[in-house]
Amino acid sequence: MRWEDFRTSENIEDRRGQADAGTAAGSMLGGTGKLGLGVIVILFLVSQVTGIDFRTLLGGAQMITGGNTSSYVPSAPQGRVGAPDDQMGRFVSKVLAETEDTWSKVLPAQKGIQYQNPKLVLYSGTTASGCGTAQSAMGPFYCPSDRKVYLDMSFFQDMKTRYGGGGDFAYAYVIAHEVGHHVQNLMGILPKVHELQQAAASQAEANGLSVRLELMADCLAGVWAANANQNWKILEPGDIEKAMATASAIGDDRLQQAARGTVVPDSFTHGSSVQRQKWLTTGLNSGQIDSCNTFAR
Repeated sequence: MRWEDFRTSENIEDRRGQADAGTAAGSMLGGTGKLGLGVIVILFLVSQVTGIDFRTLLGGAQMITGGNTSSYVPSAPQGRVGAPDDQMGRFVSKVLAETEDTWSKVLPAQKGIQYQNPKLVLYSGTTASGCGTAQSAMGPFYCPSDRKVYLDMSFFQDMKTRYGGGGDFAYAYVIAHEVGHHVQNLMGILPKVHELQQAAASQAEANGLSVRLELMADCLAGVWAANANQNWKILEPGDIEKAMATASAIGDDRLQQAARGTVVPDSFTHGSSVQRQKWLTTGLNSGQIDSCNTFAR
């Protein structure tokens, strides 16, 4: 992936290396936030069946609903603002800038909505977010409450060793996926789906809505890449294959099979490997936001 010539984004808050006493791992379990006791019990049972860390399931459910991961949410520390100086920090800043430049054109042109740049928080281990405690075990996520993307870059190392081998465009896909959630928020999709989840008759139904959100974000990542490549020729041979390998590796079915040797589709929150590849491909091929309507299929 060609990224060295991109401008850098100043919408980075670098909290790496900061001690954050208010976000100790135990604080996640100190309260239930907006999730009811029944949901907590269901998530615990799902963790037992699937082998997925209960804290990760709890955090993911709270991030989707916009709730807090504990009854006490510490004030977020102020990190260094601006493009980092290290190689991977610069890479993240340049990819974020490319999403800003692309979506500032695509979103108004295709949907008549003004794009507003999100912030991206780099952290290590744990930190506070507008959605509660962020932990590296959750992976990257977008918080609609403060309109920030949270990224512990140790996830990129996990991608190298566990999720398809990594690569610049695969890392960019992960960032673009989270920015895709921001686009959903600007379009009013996130709050509508959150309402539907709160009214869902079962956790399986709520999970199904989560899957549709995540697959749409995959597709929007593809829309970003298609338009960025059309304008700036960012893709190089092998880039798409690496991103597809990552999309496959982080499918719920692959993760569950690796963790416990069994797959529980009703517990999926992000979609299967095939689904994630399909929707990323849809966005890449079309470059159109309207092609990403996972709720109509």
